[in-house]
Amino acid sequence: MNVASDTLTEENSAAAESKTQVNRAGRKMPRLSQNRIGENLRTGVYWIARLWFRGVFYGRTLRGRRPQALTMIPEENWPGSSDRGAGLVDGRFRFLNHTVSAEDLAVGRSDTGPSWQAEYHSFDWLRDMRAVGTEAARTQARTYVSEWMVANQKWHPVSWRPDVLARRICNWLTHAEFVSAGADGDFAEKFLDNIARQVRHLRRAGRFVPNGVDRMSITKSLIYSALCLPNSIRFVPRQIKAVARMSEEQILPDGGHIERNPLSQMEALRHLIDIRSVLNTATIEIPETLQRAIDRAAPMLRFYRHGDGGFALFNGSTESEPWLIDVVLTKANARGKPLTSAPHTGFERVSVNRTLVIADTGAPSPTGLGAHAGTLSFEMSVAKQRVIVNCGAYAGRDVTWRLAQRATAAHSTLVVDDRNSFEIREDGTIGGQGANVVAERLEADGNTWIDMSHDGYTASHGISHRRRIYVNGSGLDVRGEDTLDGSGEHKFSIRFHLHPSVKASLVQDGASVLLRLPDKSGWRMRCSGGIASLQESIYLGDGQETRRTEQIVIAGASQQGATQVKWALTKLTGK
Repeated sequence: MNVASDTLTEENSAAAESKTQVNRAGRKMPRLSQNRIGENLRTGVYWIARLWFRGVFYGRTLRGRRPQALTMIPEENWPGSSDRGAGLVDGRFRFLNHTVSAEDLAVGRSDTGPSWQAEYHSFDWLRDMRAVGTEAARTQARTYVSEWMVANQKWHPVSWRPDVLARRICNWLTHAEFVSAGADGDFAEKFLDNIARQVRHLRRAGRFVPNGVDRMSITKSLIYSALCLPNSIRFVPRQIKAVARMSEEQILPDGGHIERNPLSQMEALRHLIDIRSVLNTATIEIPETLQRAIDRAAPMLRFYRHGDGGFALFNGSTESEPWLIDVVLTKANARGKPLTSAPHTGFERVSVNRTLVIADTGAPSPTGLGAHAGTLSFEMSVAKQRVIVNCGAYAGRDVTWRLAQRATAAHSTLVVDDRNSFEIREDGTIGGQGANVVAERLEADGNTWIDMSHDGYTASHGISHRRRIYVNGSGLDVRGEDTLDGSGEHKFSIRFHLHPSVKASLVQDGASVLLRLPDKSGWRMRCSGGIASLQESIYLGDGQETRRTEQIVIAGASQQGATQVKWALTKLTGK
């Protein structure tokens, strides 16, 4: 039975004749080569500078006037976890699902990778120890800081990495009173001197960081230090100008962050809120560009949320914690409902009744390290239940796993000859010429079409991929059409990764799949133009725990000219 042959045709064609274009004529996303030369040059110079940083004499250049006291202490805007803090008080450092004892850490017996080490060296966990609220927590935190200062006097590629350094400076300044209260004068003197040394290095090394959320973090750190360290107020005007510039460059007109990663969106918004807060504390006028950026970014943060309150998994994001997202939105104090379309960032959102579809309609950002090759992928949820997902992001040490999670096949989209639509590099960047992505959103009579295409396979295979997704006015009928247009025969697979809570069963000789959601409701996927099968998959919604799941794969081979596959997801009545 050609069950999906009417997808986006027959019953929809009449409506298509009268459809209203609500956003724009098909927009063209910029090619990835733009601004790449400058960023690559910046990165190359940093690697040369590292030779100087690790030299035996470099530490002497960080000497300077020793601060006697802080002129102000920034407010801590984000709540800590007393449960995590209690573990730290007891000597257990747990990051990225891996625990190391303080004793093992002190003698170098920890088997950890750069991501884990970055969490440790950032001191983000000081807010958790502060949340415990006991003198024992304060004393233990001070011990950890003292041990760190002894063990990290020389430059190290992780502990002195600009983004990690920026986080640590902000955390030490914010929690200076918590750490120092009751300490002897020797600790206070060394503590402030160490902060000053770190700031001097950050002023040098921070300039090499590519434009993105890490550079925003560095600018925040330099503002904090300029306001808190004596004789540093002269640096404030320069950093405020940098904030104003970054607010325009990094927060796009639709509110999306240039890294196109929901987690980066939240981090950027948190940085902007922190900067606004510290400027208010210092009674310095808030730049209009900063406030406008916050007002734009907050609705876009809502855009990325599924019905369960967590983030969709695009470009390295994790689900995150819904309560934390709520806190960020509350702190932003910016009104605005979730957008339906983010043309500058490259995403579309269709929310009808209980059904939500979020589609990636943009080329991967060359800015964000760890960008994924998931162009034209989509996620779908029903109420609080995730149904179609991307596989997520891997934060562990295994390079093979990291590359696999960034691959096109780890996303709910079409893959040609098991090749990525973009070149994925081990250093976390996107290589190759990239692709042009065109997208158009159309609405009529409560129905929505998303029409998108990319030419990421043109250079390697001589073909282009077009995807059309249709959601009807009830949200109970979601249909799609994937078209390959070009020369030659190529194997393709259209992947629909399922959330682990969804149970799937294959019926009708590969033409239909039944899906059972946690609330016992049922959906049916039908297809034509390819053979459907169920295969194993994995899900890394939190970036740490690997969960087994399944994926629907529609397989076939393209022919000369246009090859079309149609599929439909329909809610089963009465279930």
